[in-house]
Amino acid sequence: MGKIFDVAATAAQRFAEINTPHPPAETKILMRRAVVLGGSMAGLMAARVLADHADEVVIVERDDTDVNAGPRPGVPQGSQVHALLPAGQVQLDRWWPDFTERAIAAGAPDEGRTDAKIFINDELRVTTEPPPEKPILITTRPFLEAQVRRRVLESPKVRMVYGRADGLLFAPGEGGGVVGARYVPAATGTPATGADDGGRQGAAGTDAANADGGQDAAVELAADLVVDAMGRASSLNDWLEAHGWPRAPMQRMPIKLNYASALFERDPAVSDTWIAISQTTPAKDRVARIGGINSVEGDRWIMLVAGYDADRPSRDVEEFAKRCRQYFPTMFGDIAERGKMIGNVITYHQADSRRRDFDQVDRLPTGIIAAGDAVASFNPVYGQGMTSATLHASCLSEWLRTGPDLATEPARGYFERVRVVVDAAWQVSTFADLGLPHITSGQPRGYKVIKWASEVILKASMTDSVTSQKLNRVTTMLDHPNALASPGLLLRALRLKWFGGARA
Repeated sequence: MGKIFDVAATAAQRFAEINTPHPPAETKILMRRAVVLGGSMAGLMAARVLADHADEVVIVERDDTDVNAGPRPGVPQGSQVHALLPAGQVQLDRWWPDFTERAIAAGAPDEGRTDAKIFINDELRVTTEPPPEKPILITTRPFLEAQVRRRVLESPKVRMVYGRADGLLFAPGEGGGVVGARYVPAATGTPATGADDGGRQGAAGTDAANADGGQDAAVELAADLVVDAMGRASSLNDWLEAHGWPRAPMQRMPIKLNYASALFERDPAVSDTWIAISQTTPAKDRVARIGGINSVEGDRWIMLVAGYDADRPSRDVEEFAKRCRQYFPTMFGDIAERGKMIGNVITYHQADSRRRDFDQVDRLPTGIIAAGDAVASFNPVYGQGMTSATLHASCLSEWLRTGPDLATEPARGYFERVRVVVDAAWQVSTFADLGLPHITSGQPRGYKVIKWASEVILKASMTDSVTSQKLNRVTTMLDHPNALASPGLLLRALRLKWFGGARA
């Protein structure tokens, strides 16, 4: 049977177990075939784990374009700044021990260490950190996703087909579990091949196209396990409800985020910036804004500026430069005004952060899980999305290594583990967003006290390297947010508040 988490373990302990850098010592085959709906980061990472436990893994991906050529149509924010947090890089190197080295060989910059500049309300924060073991991977989303896709598809067990996910297949009878998935092949791309027993009988005993054989004929893929990695617009709840299963409850926070990104040629005569992050927190005399500069492959900068609600960056180049100079540190204006822009300013809007709590559903069918944004998507300016996807893969590995009976056991052990990751990311991002003036509800019990303590710690981190390092480990998802709840850390921060000074 699949093992449920030890109820005595704390959330921080569970988070540390999921966050391990060590590859599994032993895995065993549990299924004939797994089907992954979606070939983005969450789907690719799930496929990597499933290759350890399945004879075959089929990824169904809507976009048949080469991601090396640019953002995929299915990722509308693909042109924007993306950050793989250090915890995500740890997981990539966990599943492919030479991932960082091969990404650098493919063109990822390798000069980044600890020279990031972080500004909070125009004040530069101390960022003294121990030297990392490997260069920090800072790339565009398409480049990183291409590296992951290439590594996943190196496995002879994994194949990718192109088309639109069209529904789930259920075993006959009331309460029948998921036994496969259906997709409509793309007009071009790689079709499904072969018609073989997928290891589950019933509605999905074979791969077969609909009888009409037309261009839009759906292909049925039998599977012992189906992974929903279809993103924040996932149809899984609708598909489950249509077959008599309850919907997972959804929480939303209306962040009303607006941002714009642009690429520039890196030029040391313009700026020596490697990485820069600027955050203005909301207050009576301040408007909340976030900006970021990353040095990425191709000897380029990618720069983002973001606002909330009615504060909307536009696609106008002059307005973009004016915003960079007026609201952000000097290097933003220097690059926007003097740097050579590549392409256009690209804008994006995200109305809300959202999460689907599958662990709270009283009845779950067998044979189905969800991962990545299909479970939870956060305010993207905090960079938690791709890293959460890698940690969901770790949750999947942990659960499968308990040896669950996939034919009879719903994936509760998996969703309980994912809940730990989602809670941690949600706590960090949504707590910061609760201070936005247009968010007038949703504050948890004790919010004012927690907010006061958080502000004390944040202020101390500006000058105290110890506090800064602890805060960085939480915001980069290496540690659980409860690591900041230490009375000793709060006392240290209070001493700095009362008596001043910086501590090394």
